[in-house]
Amino acid sequence: MDDFEARYRAVSSRDERFDGVFYTAVRTTGIYCRPSCPATTPQARNVQFHRTAAAAEAAGFRACRRCRPDCTPGSPEWDVRADVVGRAVRLVRDGVVEREGVTGLAGRLGYSERHVNRMLTEELGVGALALATSQRTRTARLLVETTDLPMADVAFASGFSSVRQFNDAFRRAFDRTPREVRTRGAGAVATGETLPLRLAVRRPFHADALARFLADHAVPGLERGDGRLFARVLSLPHGAGVVEMLLHDDHVACCLQLVDQRDLTAAVARVRHLLDLDADPTAVDAALAAPGPAATDLADMVAARPGLRVPGTVDAFETTVRTVVGQQVSVSGARTVIGRVVEMSGEPVDLSLAREHGLTHAFPTAEALAALDPETLPMPRSRGRTVVGLAHAVASDEVSLDPGVDRDDASRALLALPGIGPWTVGYVRMRGLGDPDVLLETDLVLRRILEARGATETDTRRWSPWRSYAGMHLWTEHLAQQAASRTRGSRA
Repeated sequence: MDDFEARYRAVSSRDERFDGVFYTAVRTTGIYCRPSCPATTPQARNVQFHRTAAAAEAAGFRACRRCRPDCTPGSPEWDVRADVVGRAVRLVRDGVVEREGVTGLAGRLGYSERHVNRMLTEELGVGALALATSQRTRTARLLVETTDLPMADVAFASGFSSVRQFNDAFRRAFDRTPREVRTRGAGAVATGETLPLRLAVRRPFHADALARFLADHAVPGLERGDGRLFARVLSLPHGAGVVEMLLHDDHVACCLQLVDQRDLTAAVARVRHLLDLDADPTAVDAALAAPGPAATDLADMVAARPGLRVPGTVDAFETTVRTVVGQQVSVSGARTVIGRVVEMSGEPVDLSLAREHGLTHAFPTAEALAALDPETLPMPRSRGRTVVGLAHAVASDEVSLDPGVDRDDASRALLALPGIGPWTVGYVRMRGLGDPDVLLETDLVLRRILEARGATETDTRRWSPWRSYAGMHLWTEHLAQQAASRTRGSRA
């Protein structure tokens, strides 16, 4: 959507598929909107487009009060792209600028601060600090409208270093003070110890399949899945947290309890990644349902499960450990073993939301697992040595698995570790690092499915760049057929 005419057509048709992909700024009003804004379409000569809300705000525009562009899902582009700009945006969303500054962001990317800002400005119109400030402001508005937190607490929870900075940024973005927004809102929600949030979703959203996957893989003491409800403990930069998610067809009702409110931005970013909320389901479904050879025809599966997501993760290191432990064992067996490891080495969590869901521990840190004797782990010795070796590599920074890591670099580093092979790396790339184009052809179930369909490696390339979603459709359909077969057998 880099062409002006294409973008203007999307705005004229109020196409909500592009909400969050770009923003429409109107020179005559000084307002920027989402493409689906219900207001009268402005004349083309008065319109300019911006890739991010931060760029629109830097150009002097304020957010529309009618369509609320600050409440859109994030652009799917930044989860897909593997270049420096995509990696930088993912790190900004995770709150790295708040914790380490732009210097820390540049260091993680392996470039100078000046070069990172130049690349971001060329593509997005603003640098890293402006992106982070815009994100803080949107987070602050969410807290102002939906909680009864004192304004000073809102400022620091959102990532601002002072109340004055918070007030100034808020007024520039929304042309109102925080207190005016709270007064004019629908009414603050009493939070007590928890923060209720509403997470935006790009539709269609197949909530049932995603919730079922998460529940099937839930680790005792760490996670709990029940229907469309999923709760788990989060390990965050400043302490633990607990999140409760209720998946709806058009949004996710989320409740957070944090040891340190400064972790709010990171917690929201990780929950969005876990649920794949910023994906572009329309583009994915259109590509996978396109006519083609029978061996790769997924049209019926896409029609049955529109908006199917690839479950992500809240921590790529955790996903890697769980993947190593889960090799050659059943899902239920892996859950049991991981539950024992969590109980043995994870930090205890004593928060009311955790107690409500029977959650007791956070996932062990890399440092905690690296200090263990592999012989003490409840798994085969070779696998225990792999887990401890992986933890040591991550703890010593030999392997990086943060949100902005280069996926190819991470894959090579993981493959160099004893006991980690291509299947494990592919699974970690798909779920832990959010690569949308991974087809685990060495997976036993997928290999059998592909062989039964007569699909070759060359055939499956037509699913690119969405092969992760194609694999999820095949897995989900296989599980559905197994469940139907068991039902028929029990009736017989």
